[in-house]
Amino acid sequence: MALLKYNGGGDWYSNPTALPNLAKFCNQALGTNFETDYSTVEVGSADLFNYAFLHMTGHGNVVFSEVEAENLRNYLLGGGFLHIDDNYGMDPFVRVAMKKAFPELEFIELPFAHPIYHQKFEFKNGLPKIHKHDDKSPQGFGLIWEGRLICFYSYEC
Repeated sequence: MALLKYNGGGDWYSNPTALPNLAKFCNQALGTNFETDYSTVEVGSADLFNYAFLHMTGHGNVVFSEVEAENLRNYLLGGGFLHIDDNYGMDPFVRVAMKKAFPELEFIELPFAHPIYHQKFEFKNGLPKIHKHDDKSPQGFGLIWEGRLICFYSYEC
């Protein structure tokens, strides 16, 4: 697992406890062996391909250069996975940035019947509301390439 560093000033480094907490939880509940110290990788770096799972978060602007967008695209098409967590404020920017990497794809809202909500743990009603900044319902969106979920985007959670 690695944290994705991007340009634009959108606080890519926010939520520093998210990945260590996720790793600890998965290790305890699922028997995985994730490192609790995570790496940070820049979106344009070849090191991106050393990680099966990338986490991206922030509060604002997200900017990918053409080279960065192509690198992220190649990473995701090559089998990598990206989880984007909107930490309030990045939604309009991350959609534009991801469109640069995947101009032919749109984020689609994943229905509660989608397998992502029914693996080891059941989320029959979709994502839980954790951050209560507003009364909007949490939503899960995905980018799907040839039937494979390559990016999961948690919004308003």
